[in-house]
Amino acid sequence: MSHKKQSLTSRRMIRFIPAVLWMAVIFALSSRTGDELNTVLPFFQKFFPGMTDFNWGHFVSYFILAAALDYGFGSRSDRLYMKIVIVLLCGLYGVSDEYHQSFVGGRMMDIIDVRNDMIGAAVWVIVVSIPFVRKGWRRWAK
Repeated sequence: MSHKKQSLTSRRMIRFIPAVLWMAVIFALSSRTGDELNTVLPFFQKFFPGMTDFNWGHFVSYFILAAALDYGFGSRSDRLYMKIVIVLLCGLYGVSDEYHQSFVGGRMMDIIDVRNDMIGAAVWVIVVSIPFVRKGWRRWAK
């Protein structure tokens, strides 16, 4: 492999570091027991009184993961098939995260959480498809 190709490959891989780090954050959060989560919920309810559970957390977490994957893929993610790949990758990670949670005390697998994960990822893909948003995102994410 030539030095130029190796350098390009290294730069492309570096762009995925935010996605990998965010996946680690999701993993760490899903490692918390049900009792630990129940002590955190009242704190958030002070700021969001209508909040009854953490479903919104799945949406936001996977919205961010989709953005990080979009950054990793760069301008290639402007293609329709790459948008689908991003949502599917988020969905697969969501399924693996739910499986992981099934081994954590007071937690269980929940298909609704995976649904919320994929909705968050899909909303990112839709939002970044708006021309002026995409233009700003691409300029920022160079």
